[in-house]
Amino acid sequence: MTEQPVAPIGFGLDELALQRAIDRARARGVESVSSDEVVDVFGDLDPTPELVEAVRATLLARGIALDEDDTDLIDVDEIVIVAHDPLLADLDDDDLVERRLRARFRPSTRETMKLNAPTPGSSDSTRMYLREIGRVALLTGPEEVVLAKQIERGTAASERLADLAASGELDALDTDERRLLTRYARKGEDAKAELTQANLRLVVSIAKRYAGRGMPLLDLVQEGNFGLMRAVEKFDWTKGFKFSTYATWWIRQSISRAIADQARTIRIPVHMVEAINRMHRIQREMAQQLEREPTVEELAAKVDLPVERVREMLRISQDPLSLDQPYGDEGDAAYGDFIEDKGAEAPADVAARTMLHAAVEEALGELNEREQALVRMRFGLDDGQPRTLEDVGREFGVTRERVRQIETKTLAKLRHEQFSQKLHAYLEGE
Repeated sequence: MTEQPVAPIGFGLDELALQRAIDRARARGVESVSSDEVVDVFGDLDPTPELVEAVRATLLARGIALDEDDTDLIDVDEIVIVAHDPLLADLDDDDLVERRLRARFRPSTRETMKLNAPTPGSSDSTRMYLREIGRVALLTGPEEVVLAKQIERGTAASERLADLAASGELDALDTDERRLLTRYARKGEDAKAELTQANLRLVVSIAKRYAGRGMPLLDLVQEGNFGLMRAVEKFDWTKGFKFSTYATWWIRQSISRAIADQARTIRIPVHMVEAINRMHRIQREMAQQLEREPTVEELAAKVDLPVERVREMLRISQDPLSLDQPYGDEGDAAYGDFIEDKGAEAPADVAARTMLHAAVEEALGELNEREQALVRMRFGLDDGQPRTLEDVGREFGVTRERVRQIETKTLAKLRHEQFSQKLHAYLEGE
């Protein structure tokens, strides 16, 4: 049965990347794709809820599900289950969830996590950071919604206060209303912190997948945290996403962009990085299956790209190498020492020319000053500019014919075996 082309998804998304993800899923005999496989659909675009929904809807229209299970990213053994308290039975659902959240995120915990954030090069701080984020329990769906509502209400309150301050009407605002808006704004910021902290382990889990691509793990975690904070800002609970699913898009994109921008001396566009990573992944799989490195043609057929395109991607993916980088175990030589200088003259030629110059000078030393000057001017031995008979004649104040006579006599003297014997060897070498 012939596959129909993917319906246009718009928004500037990469439809070909989505089609490739669908084709790979069907080739494996499955009817679902992971978010890992379609993350490059976004390219340089931010994965807003509308774009994520567009991708999911397009996949569903083709009979392909978007696998949003993130249990492999999180250590489920560390989940803290809050016991049901019968004293809270008469509270509504949101109040019950909020009470549990309040018990889970105490100020002391938040302050401890801030103090123990990882610092590059400090393994102790790294272990402490991982230990602290492991103490924060994961959120349930209802808990995420409560926090999202608080963030939404807090954002609206903050904007309201900012507008009143800009218009000069803040002082005239009723005290109770001002206090209420301030409380909403503060609770919104606290909710952002709680939603962020509950998903820090998700960042570490995702960052581990990008290790070995030119950036230290701590830097990857830091970049992933930036993406997580952006996801907290953009999360729309009305779309029906689990927050961890939505945040995964932002975290991956933030890390991918950081690798593209920082990991290499020469920046590679994000969409190209994803394509190169996929090509290298397939290349490793083929090497294991074939028990040898695949040829460019075999690799191109597997990734479904033209051979020239694969060659270009292989060339682009090569890591730049510093010429000052030490070579060998001793470290007493650099790579630059072994690079041939195409414009440099061979040492043997330099030595031969030096010896020839010395031999010529020795031969000229047997002439008188006038003869030496004439030969040097006529053949340009000093400045590389030969002079005509007329030029030399004007210099010496004699006729052209007289210059020719002196030149003939001088060259005959130099051809004598007494002077020319050493010069013959250089003529024979040529």
